Amino acid sequence: MGGPEISKQFVPLTCHGHSRPVMHLSFSGFVDGGEDEYYLISACKDNNPMLRDGVTGDWIGTFFGHKGACYQARLSPDAAIAATGSADFTVKVWDTHSGETICTLQHQHVVRAIAFPPEQGLLLATGGAEKKLRIFDLSHIAPISAQTSGVPAVTNTKKVAQMNGLDMRNGSADQSVIDTEKGFEIGPGVHQGTIKAVVWTKNPNILVTAADDKVIRWWDLRSQSVIQELVFQGEFGSCEFTNVKPALNDIGGGFPVLTIAAGKTVYFYGGEDARTLIKSVNLPYEVASVALHPSQRKFVTGGQKDTWAKVYDYDSEKELDVHKGHHGPIWSISFSPDGKLYATGSEDGTIKMWKNCQGPYGLWKAERE
Repeated sequence: MGGPEISKQFVPLTCHGHSRPVMHLSFSGFVDGGEDEYYLISACKDNNPMLRDGVTGDWIGTFFGHKGACYQARLSPDAAIAATGSADFTVKVWDTHSGETICTLQHQHVVRAIAFPPEQGLLLATGGAEKKLRIFDLSHIAPISAQTSGVPAVTNTKKVAQMNGLDMRNGSADQSVIDTEKGFEIGPGVHQGTIKAVVWTKNPNILVTAADDKVIRWWDLRSQSVIQELVFQGEFGSCEFTNVKPALNDIGGGFPVLTIAAGKTVYFYGGEDARTLIKSVNLPYEVASVALHPSQRKFVTGGQKDTWAKVYDYDSEKELDVHKGHHGPIWSISFSPDGKLYATGSEDGTIKMWKNCQGPYGLWKAERE
């Protein structure tokens, strides 16, 4: 085993609140300059994304306004803004401090994927059943100002609303509903299936999409063209970057690692633009989700047709552990930014947080191990 031995006897924390399958969850990075505060957002088919304390899983708030299932939810790097993609043909951008809608990006079909760049929350990429990749500049269409501290990035929104007599909640003001024409489409006609995932690499000019046409594509925004492709077999599972703070001696060599689950294979890509295949691992089942801990050198998967989180050694590819507790497939897995826990979101409507360190952490006490 590459990383420190972690006790197998701890009890996971179960986060209740959702009433239908949890389709996606995502941690923020560290906020307020420290390394002890971060947040978790979840997307669910109950229409209502939820924000939680990332360390304890404690509920902070629910974002109300979508009229259809939510498929993805993400936080901006400073966690001041959230974005959610929904079956109601919209993306909503939220103020995480007030829970109010900043703006609604109206699409023409179901939105399955959204992504912020890694360093700022002023741009947003979207994709879905329209088979179109779009980039929205939120600084031009919503009253957002970049922040470097924990101050809300939309402090003036409520003042603007009050001055104009508008209700900014739930996107009910005409001024807050933005048509897709305000977005910039990249590569028209290229995707031949629903876009299921969009992620932004460390290089802000390179985006990665995964679609139901069974192709992962790397896009150069400067030329607006595909510069690399991965054709896969079977069902698409997940496509996410590692969230654990990178280190020079980890698997990614100081860069986040792109982790892809597609068919019965998990892929790991590295480098600034995540175009270098570091490793692929074939598994005996269809993989729904995967997350990697780059320094502990292990990865966790959820299967399309089982309910277990399976932990593997990255180097030997041997199964280290099986975590049971969910009652439906695990559609999303993510390690926290400090790597001391990982969270799983399941068809059963719950989020579970699994301890991944020795000694007490968060709500786990040492004597419980």
